[in-house]
Amino acid sequence: MEIKSRFDHFNINVTDLERSIAFYEKALGLKEHRRKEAKDGSFILVYLTDSTTGFLLELTWLRDHTQPYELGENESHLCFRTEGDYDEVRQFHKEMNCVCYENHDMGLYFINDPDGYWIEILPVK
Repeated sequence: MEIKSRFDHFNINVTDLERSIAFYEKALGLKEHRRKEAKDGSFILVYLTDSTTGFLLELTWLRDHTQPYELGENESHLCFRTEGDYDEVRQFHKEMNCVCYENHDMGLYFINDPDGYWIEILPVK
């Protein structure tokens, strides 16, 4: 049997939904695509889109989880390719104070979101 599938979305849990939505819009240009709210208010799911690929980033807010998430040594990460002048984008992220790691030899850097998730930033080329 050969399975054929495609990427749909990636989920991360966040402690402050509006702060995270604002960060992803400012830092990466993502926009809210849709949301789902539990009738009892226990959770909200917000799907963000880049309006290009069809891939979605799902932000999950859980009412009863008020403490920061323990990310441990989980080195998984998202990666975005940015258009335009890569050095200008990097400088913008530095001004946002969200650059957490740079590897000049490999020509890449990482930013972290308000909950500490790492996001790799690469140029389109």
